Amino acid sequence: MRKTTIALAITLLTTSHFNLAQTEPVTIPHPEKFEQLSQPSPDVTMPEFYVKAIAQQAYIWGYPMVNQFNRRMTITKAPYPALNGGMVPVAPMGQLSMLTDYIKPEETFVTCPNQDVAYGLGFYALENGPIVIQVPDFGDRFWVYAIYDARTDQIGNVGKPYGTKAGFYLLVGPDWKGKTPKGISGVIHSPTEMANMIPRIQMDDTPEDRAAIQASIRQVMSYPLSEFDGKMKSFEYSKIPAIGDKPDPSTGEVHWVIPDKFFDQLENVLNKVPPLPGEEAMYAQFRHLVAAGNKDPQVRKWMDEAAEQTDKTVIADFFKWKNNGVPAGNGWNRSKNNADFGVDYYNRTGTSKSNMFDNKPDETQYFYTDNDATHTQLDGKNSYTVTFAKGQIPPVKGFWSLTLYNDRHLFSPNELNRYSLGTKNKSLKYNPDGSLTLYVSRTSPGDDKKNNWLPAPEGTFSLYIRAYWGEKAILDGTWQPPRIEKTQ
Repeated sequence: MRKTTIALAITLLTTSHFNLAQTEPVTIPHPEKFEQLSQPSPDVTMPEFYVKAIAQQAYIWGYPMVNQFNRRMTITKAPYPALNGGMVPVAPMGQLSMLTDYIKPEETFVTCPNQDVAYGLGFYALENGPIVIQVPDFGDRFWVYAIYDARTDQIGNVGKPYGTKAGFYLLVGPDWKGKTPKGISGVIHSPTEMANMIPRIQMDDTPEDRAAIQASIRQVMSYPLSEFDGKMKSFEYSKIPAIGDKPDPSTGEVHWVIPDKFFDQLENVLNKVPPLPGEEAMYAQFRHLVAAGNKDPQVRKWMDEAAEQTDKTVIADFFKWKNNGVPAGNGWNRSKNNADFGVDYYNRTGTSKSNMFDNKPDETQYFYTDNDATHTQLDGKNSYTVTFAKGQIPPVKGFWSLTLYNDRHLFSPNELNRYSLGTKNKSLKYNPDGSLTLYVSRTSPGDDKKNNWLPAPEGTFSLYIRAYWGEKAILDGTWQPPRIEKTQ
């Protein structure tokens, strides 16, 4: 207690409110006494504006997790590994489904998809038991298994940047206390029972590499520990069926968070996701709000109104790249704390709206913009150049790319079926001085520039740079993305 009193006295001395006449020491309760603090009263009558204020906080905070749980509920309805709408991998709980090529441009499962890798997807309920994750030998190919908890934070370090070796790894939940079975190379602990995994396996845009990658893809699998026998299993993903309806790209990403259903689903989040240190009081306030809404239809009506308004204002604003991450130079922003958010609620929610399922900063850095060098919205009625000076393409150990997205952060089909340019493209033409110019326009810049052409859609669009396994200049922010120059 003496240390606490001294520390508080020092704090008081630094404030203008210190009372010189005060002679008695001021003390605070011992930490465990906080457990006895009053909780929100279930009988209090809350006015409309208070309800809406707390409801808005809850919506902003809970948006990523409700998003996650709703994706899991939908994806795991698949009776077997398949392609939903013929485009997106889906699988039963505990299993995994893989693409064998780039993701199709019509998909709407997730915004800002990547056409540099073959994707996979699996969701898990770790309260049902551990999951075995197979890692084949990828050789020199870049790969990473991004494993996420319910908060969309990445857990574990599984991939080429970490020197992960081929073998079997165990994904376990927060309550697992078992022994590591023989033949398991490592254990990945999730702080939540909900988890999902998105393998990303780099693939060059050539027929030869499309063929070469298939042997590895067949051995990318996950399954319950009860099925583990120490032998590498395989699955022929090239033969999995299409199920479900094809998506409608004109509507944008699937609406994973529905405002008038949000507070029914938030209760599940509060029960399934343990609070981080310091979040206990916030959990108590949100539980109180949900309980009040369950009891009083008028309170619930106010909560739903707040959710709807917050979705149209706060959440919608995160679709603008200037509201994501931090400035990166030349009019671009870059990711901040991606998939390693902690209590960075701002960037967690922004990412879940604009580009869900980032990789961690040491795996990938993202640079994005809606505007050209004059801070004017990019638009298909104009033509642009993006020039990387000699030696200034993104410095990476993995790969880099420049991707174009439409106003819904999705792809717009084009005559070349081309949506990104970068490491995967072996026919890029460099300028005589060693610089690299990429052309962004609706119409071809000419046959001599066609290899460097990124077709643009009608209407507004954005540009997005990925830098996988960045060098020091990427990680410390000294590398800046190039200017986007309007040419006509």
